[in-house]
Amino acid sequence: MTNLLVLPILIPAMGAALSLLLWRSRALQRAVALGAVAALLAAAGALLQSVAETGIAAVQVGDWPAPYGITLVADVFSAIMAVLAGFMGLAVVLYSFATIDAGRESYGYYPLLQVLLMGVCGAFLTGDLFNLYVWFEVLLMASFVLLALGGERAQMEGAIKYVTLNLISSALFLAALGILYGIAGTLNMADLAVKLRGNSEPGLVMAVTSLFFIAFGIKAAVFPLFFWLPASYHTPPVAVTALFSGLLTKVGVYSLIRTFTLLFVDESGRTQTFLSAIAGLTMITGVLGAVAQYDFRRLLSFHIVSQIGYLLMGLAVMTSAALAGAIYFMVHVVLSKSALFLVSGVVERLRGTYDLKALGGLYAARPWLAILFLIPALSLAGMPPLSGFFAKLALIQAGLTVERYVIVTAALTVGLLTLFSMIKIWTEVFWKLPQGDIGASPAEPQLTKSETVQLFLPIIAMALLIVALGLAAEPFMSLAQSGAEQLIDSRAYVQTVLEARR
Repeated sequence: MTNLLVLPILIPAMGAALSLLLWRSRALQRAVALGAVAALLAAAGALLQSVAETGIAAVQVGDWPAPYGITLVADVFSAIMAVLAGFMGLAVVLYSFATIDAGRESYGYYPLLQVLLMGVCGAFLTGDLFNLYVWFEVLLMASFVLLALGGERAQMEGAIKYVTLNLISSALFLAALGILYGIAGTLNMADLAVKLRGNSEPGLVMAVTSLFFIAFGIKAAVFPLFFWLPASYHTPPVAVTALFSGLLTKVGVYSLIRTFTLLFVDESGRTQTFLSAIAGLTMITGVLGAVAQYDFRRLLSFHIVSQIGYLLMGLAVMTSAALAGAIYFMVHVVLSKSALFLVSGVVERLRGTYDLKALGGLYAARPWLAILFLIPALSLAGMPPLSGFFAKLALIQAGLTVERYVIVTAALTVGLLTLFSMIKIWTEVFWKLPQGDIGASPAEPQLTKSETVQLFLPIIAMALLIVALGLAAEPFMSLAQSGAEQLIDSRAYVQTVLEARR
């Protein structure tokens, strides 16, 4: 178990180091990157299986007893997130082979991607808030360079907005850590869970809670802190955008869920009321922004924001069923959003533009691509029998159970608007006749067999998983339910960490 907890961090770190040593060879860098992400997925899958069978696992690096030293801990929720990181890394690396130019590869694209995955997995598996801050900085540095790699004007503008807001987030996070350490004398999350119960300074704890919400809220792109995301995510290569959409905002949401279920538990319900309002506003503003867009990637970027609202809804309702729905929704939205971004990249590769108005006719020219778009698009809108339907159904049922009718109404309305925007993409890109001569299709570049495999295999895998999660929703929902129960009842988490040894 010790090895399984360390491997999701160690594997990408070693992959990054080896890629840097082989930077002169493009082929070897690609081979190392592919092998590293495949090993990461296998290690994360083994960790999830172990945690699901034997319960929460923790280890103290260096054999320092908790709460001292570096704590790594995995429950079902964090293990699921590590598996998602491994899967997204594998899909994006394969897709990158056909889409990332030699210039970006020569400037460290694959080592940076590995460092990003290391930071993401470290954030999911850490049991200490200061180390969470460190992992945030690791993934921020890697993501900033990936965002700016290539040096195009739009990229640099987006990268500056991205890094500025995230540096503000990091500064707030660090300030909150200092105050929290002054209150409790520890930053180990399990130890904090004990010491914050019955704290004699509730006003100061509430102030720290607000700082944590703003810091994590910026990283998660919640209302009204989301404006940096649609201004930056559409600027890098689509492989980078897909990875960012699948993982980076989800690290922020993961941190919110972890801290607000383990540390900042508000028995009065005021926090849940606030989170419910923020969730609804995040859903609505995100989807309205998407409806107004006619750039394929900008439209999808606004949908990242709207879908974050559903995840916050699970946290706001704060029941076992709601958190299970949020975990299930997390998997669904990572797959669906990433697949849609990858489809947009294929469309641009074939037609040379992301402008919906300049596209058309792809259903007749590429029917399989149209089907691969429809599956994640309809899932994102919540259509049965796909994964999105059961994810939204779980959240809505949980909201109705505790009579949160306003947020439920917002969720249903946003689902309809999401369907509308997906229909707009379908109509503009696939269904309408292309511009120019009636019935004519623009000349498309010829894809080699290897490029076809590299472009379509990740999308096909995601589409199949979306269908499988819908058709076999019960077993995965059962796994999500066990993860939610561990979040609601933190006693096992605290006991496992405080008793952990190397």
